Amino acid sequence: MFGSAKKEISQEELSNSSNIIGKGTSLEGNLNTAGNLRVEGKVKGNIQTKAKVVLGETAVLEGNIIAQTAEISGEVQGTITVSGLLTLKPTAVVNGDITTSKLVFEEGAKFNGKCNMGNSFKETKATQPPTTSHKKNESPIEPHLQQVTLSQKGG
Repeated sequence: MFGSAKKEISQEELSNSSNIIGKGTSLEGNLNTAGNLRVEGKVKGNIQTKAKVVLGETAVLEGNIIAQTAEISGEVQGTITVSGLLTLKPTAVVNGDITTSKLVFEEGAKFNGKCNMGNSFKETKATQPPTTSHKKNESPIEPHLQQVTLSQKGG
């Protein structure tokens, strides 16, 4: 009837799983998942996934994101590191630095920070913000990266 045979879960099955932090939910601590994550509530901590992160319009994140892809409609206070596509929706508010391969910045999105983009993406750890060290006359930007600082004023 009830067997104790354990079924091993493949990496593909893990990356296809979905996790939801619902509206009105508050979570404090770091989140690590192999699957997709959707946040509609408030998270105080870092998020790391090998898949996609979606922050809905009501989401508030005080922490960093490391993901394969991300779609931001809510508010982020921290760094975002995405190896693939990062989309900032019209209601997005990001206060922190971004590192991504591809960026879609929709009209209305607000971003205050530095953006590093390029084909040679290098992942950083969520607990360690990117550091820059360069000599006085050297550019802090590697030749294969572009650096963009965006700031939107007004409403």
